[in-house]
Order: sequence, then structure tokens, then C-alpha cells
Amino acid sequence: MAEQDRRVRRTRKMLHEAFIALVLEQGYEQTTVQDILDRADVGRSTFYVHFRDKEALLTASFDDVREQLEHDFDEMASAGRPIEVDRPAALIFDHAYRNQRVYRALCGRQGGTVVQRHLHELIVDQLLRHLPQQRSGDGPPTEVVAHYYAAATTGLLVWWIDTEFTRSPKQLTADVSHLARLGPHRPARPQAS
Repeated sequence: MAEQDRRVRRTRKMLHEAFIALVLEQGYEQTTVQDILDRADVGRSTFYVHFRDKEALLTASFDDVREQLEHDFDEMASAGRPIEVDRPAALIFDHAYRNQRVYRALCGRQGGTVVQRHLHELIVDQLLRHLPQQRSGDGPPTEVVAHYYAAATTGLLVWWIDTEFTRSPKQLTADVSHLARLGPHRPARPQAS
């Protein structure tokens, strides 16, 4: 059983590495399953045992981010702490910084919108699961809040990648935290000169 698990991990890793290399070379849209098979030297049936299509291969790259978000939010909820709406941004920025090559391929100019849409949905799903539902008149509906923070996070992520990670993940997370404290409807006040 351990040998089979090791073989599965090795095959998935080869497919993932071939996929990332191809996306960096030719872009996501131009990369086909056949290209991935040829690069990884894997048969078509083997590919389909692991992934239904190239989008499933792509989204599997972010399974660890989803698991960490679920863990962090569950931990906040069980401790009775309020949900930190900027927590997904912190995790994604840290993950992107540690995996710059992958994020350049999948989220930057070469990657297209598939990953952005996936990350947006991942953040929205987690926030909807954990944020208290807003009652009418108490502020924006929870769904609006979740989409607002997801859009802000993915928008900043794409900008950050396209500017070659010019700020550290901590700096960018601090920016998001600052903006979260301001709230979606309160612009920063200009400083008096």
C-alpha cells in the first residue's frame, strides 16, 4: 500500500511539473492534455486515473491552500474568535511567494483566468461557510462581503505577480488588513499637510 501511495504521488508530481513547465513556455490555453502526457512520459489512461482534465490538474495545485484555510477558519470558529476576512489573502500571498514559478505560470500573464476564478471561488466558499449571516439593515449581505474580499485578494495577487512580487507577502497582507479595517465603504482620509 505504501509503495502504491508513493507511486501515485510520483505520477501526480510528474504530471504537475510537466504542466507547469508547459504553461510557462506556451501559456495555459495552448497547453493540451497530449502535451502534458508527452512531457511527463505518461499514458493517457494514467492521466485520467488522476485527473478528469487539465483544469482538474490545475486546481489540484491549490488543494493545500484550501485545506489550510479550512483548518484556520475552523480553528477560529471553535475558539470563538471572529473570522478574519483577510486570512485567505495572507495564506494565498504566502503560498504564492513560496511557489512563485507556479503562480507566474498559472495566475500571471501566461495563466489566464481559470486560476483566478478558482481562487475567487475558494475564498468565497470559505468565507460563506464561516462568516455570520448578515440580517437586512445590518450592513451588506454576507455573500457581498465574501465576493468583495475574494475579488480584492485575487486582483492584488495578479498585480503582485505581474510586478514580479515587488512587495513581501507580509507587506501585502498588512495592506489588505489595513484596507479591511477601513471597510469597503470608507475611503482613507487624506492627510493634512
